[in-house]
Amino acid sequence: MVTPVNMSRETALRIALAARALPGTTVGQLLEILHQQIDGPLTEESLQGVSVTDLKIGLAGSEEDVDMLDTPMTALKDAVRILWGEAEVDSLPHPVKLERMPEGSIRVAIASNNGEQLDGHFGSCLRFLVYQVSAREAALIDIRSTLDVALAEDKNAWRVEQIQDCQVLYVVSIGGPAAAKVVRAGIHPLKKPKGCAAQEAVAELQSVMAGSPPPWLAKLVGVGAEERVRFAVSDEDEEAARA
Repeated sequence: MVTPVNMSRETALRIALAARALPGTTVGQLLEILHQQIDGPLTEESLQGVSVTDLKIGLAGSEEDVDMLDTPMTALKDAVRILWGEAEVDSLPHPVKLERMPEGSIRVAIASNNGEQLDGHFGSCLRFLVYQVSAREAALIDIRSTLDVALAEDKNAWRVEQIQDCQVLYVVSIGGPAAAKVVRAGIHPLKKPKGCAAQEAVAELQSVMAGSPPPWLAKLVGVGAEERVRFAVSDEDEEAARA
């Protein structure tokens, strides 16, 4: 395969595979559509801004003709998934089905772009890895793609809906308005600007849960109000001793 000038091999490969997923569409036609939709060079990052709607309009020729488009929705979604890098399913971990929920456990969402990594920004991550976590046990129970966010009017609200059963959210970064929506949904956002392995973040959280969790976390895991006060006082005494 010849890689176009100023385009990485990975980007060119994604475009070629996406064109193959669209019946009757050549690589040249898809490139023309992408250049119309993306302001700037075609890169792995810029391809993540392409939506199903963009492809529908591009293939139809105009918004007026989009309803006449013969390309199946499944093909359009597959093509966008490939452009986003979402199709690399072989590198993703495999969720497990829990027969019981660990006592004192909470549900944790981790913004991710690659494998089992905490490396995603809330507003642009490709997926959320969802873990059930207690002080002693942890398991990946679901992987939730954000592919369909392109169809949402309020993209931040849509992302919040995908993790509304979670109590904690780990991200590399999150904007103020998005963070406010996350908090209003009863989810506690935690930032790790440098990212890390998802299991590393989970292990750190377990360590805090097993020790003296802050009041907000103690409440989530079912610690009574009196016990939460004891934790808070203990932390204050420790800080005073260090001073």
